[in-house]
Amino acid sequence: MSGEVYHEIIISGYGGQGVILNGSILGKAATIYDKINATLVQSYGPEARGGACSAHVIISEETISYPYVHNPHILISMSQEAYENNIDSLRDGGLLLTDTDLVKRRKNDERHVSYSIPATRMAEKLGNKMMANIVILGYLASLSDAVNAESLRNAVEKSVPKGTEEKNLKAFEKGYKRGEKQKSGTG
Repeated sequence: MSGEVYHEIIISGYGGQGVILNGSILGKAATIYDKINATLVQSYGPEARGGACSAHVIISEETISYPYVHNPHILISMSQEAYENNIDSLRDGGLLLTDTDLVKRRKNDERHVSYSIPATRMAEKLGNKMMANIVILGYLASLSDAVNAESLRNAVEKSVPKGTEEKNLKAFEKGYKRGEKQKSGTG
């Protein structure tokens, strides 16, 4: 990584999708492997599983004095409600990542750089739809320089339940490769 690093990221969805785990993995990738600073603030709806939740992550080379995200550089939405609640806060030119099957984006959104991936469907094909969050992390790694892709792979491997590392890394790679194809215009 080079230059000044500063990214505000909101990962949003509903309880049970691994939203908070993704925030934690991003923070680990930044702090442990990229050796820079990160904060994580979690938010849950009134009911944990199935209710709205989000992870607010700030990644910076400088000290982070305020951990809340209000105008993110990156928004990952894994549910329609999460998209609707957060899209207006995404800064102009910000990166928007959505799950194709769970989020219907507004038409003609020229303000953002938008990509969509069928993360849940891809995870189901790998044998566990609960890995959709890891698919979308791989996707993020290919489309953003928020953290180094190898750092994110290492953090995924160290953060998922023991015995599931190989499957989760495969999910990460599927998302990463999809993002690389889309970036190059071949996917």
